This record gives sequence, structure tokens and C-alpha cells, in this order.
Amino acid sequence: MSFRPKLKVGLYDAQFEHDSCGVGFVADIKGIESRQIVRDALTILCNMDHRGARGSEPNTGDGAGIITGIPH
Repeated sequence: MSFRPKLKVGLYDAQFEHDSCGVGFVADIKGIESRQIVRDALTILCNMDHRGARGSEPNTGDGAGIITGIPH
């Protein structure tokens, strides 16, 4: 199923649509902090290389990365 408009609408033109959505999520359900969680997140990011950290142009990134909770 596609939600893209079939016709050009205003400034939007579907021919320029080229996103690559993807999300990975790692957490310990008991809230235990662990370096393994970061390792697993890095594995996910590397496995999403087909979309992660790459923009439409070969020399740009899409902002892919890892967000962590840092204690205060």
C-alpha cells in the first residue's frame, strides 16, 4: 500500500521521494545498564548499513546513530 500522492501537489513531487526508513531498538527490560546493550546497538547500526548513515548522495549522511540515556 502506498500513501504517496499520484499527482504533483504544490511543491511536492513524488518522483523526488527516496527515503529509507529503519529503526532498531535495544533495551534491558529490567533497566539494568550494560555495555552489551551498546554493543547490540552498534551491531544493529552496522546491519542497517544499506540505509544507515547514508544520504541520497554518496558523500552525505542521514543522521543515523545511537541515542543513549546518560545518567546525571
